[in-house]
Order: sequence, then C-alpha cells, then structure tokens
Amino acid sequence: MVSQRALSQYQKVNSEAAVESASPHKLIQMLMQGCLQRIAEGRGALQRREIAAKGEAISKAINIVAGLQASLNKEVGGILPQQLDALYDYMQRRLIEANSKNSDAMLEEVAQLMRTVKEGWDGIDQGAAAKR
Repeated sequence: MVSQRALSQYQKVNSEAAVESASPHKLIQMLMQGCLQRIAEGRGALQRREIAAKGEAISKAINIVAGLQASLNKEVGGILPQQLDALYDYMQRRLIEANSKNSDAMLEEVAQLMRTVKEGWDGIDQGAAAKR
C-alpha cells in the first residue's frame, strides 16, 4: 500500500514537471484550474464544517486570483486587461466575503465566473492550434 506521504510527493514532482514544461498560455490555464479546484475544496470543507480547511482552500484561491491579476499586461490588448483586472478584484473580494460569511452561494458565483473566463482562455488556445 502506498503511503499518503509518498503519494503527495509524487503529485508534487508531477506538478512541478508540468509547470516547468508548460507554455505561458498553459500556465494561465493551470492557474485557473487550480483556482477552481481550491474553490471546490473550500465548498466541500464548508459543507463538512471544517472551518480551518475551508479557510485554507479559499485563501489559496484568493492567492491564485491575485497571481492571475498580477500577470495581466495592461499595456496591450485594449480594454480587456482592465476589465479582467476589475473582475479579478471582484472575485477576490467575493472570496473574502464568502469565507467570512460561510457562503456557498458566493463560492459558486466566483467558480462560475472563473469557469467563464477559463472557457474563453481555453478557446484562445484552441483557435491558435487551429491556425497552425
């Protein structure tokens, strides 16, 4: 039987290898997926009344959204980077509020917003691949 520690170490090495070989576009996709995963973990912990785990998961989601916000190039692309900046700011505020109010609905709202942004980002990748 594989120990939990060995499995955790394997997952860490696997994740690090994926990050090292990923394109910048893929890294953003991975961050968005990681945010969705952390929100799902937070929702699960909230339902199980595991307050510390909920707070940790939501905190990680907030940090990921902050990282996405920091990666925006506001000098290129017209109004879209400014709109994403405002959306990421809103997401962070809603995650903080969801954490303090134990609101599953707010967590779902942010998850839906992130899914929408990720679908758009994924579509960019698919469009680029089609042009090759």
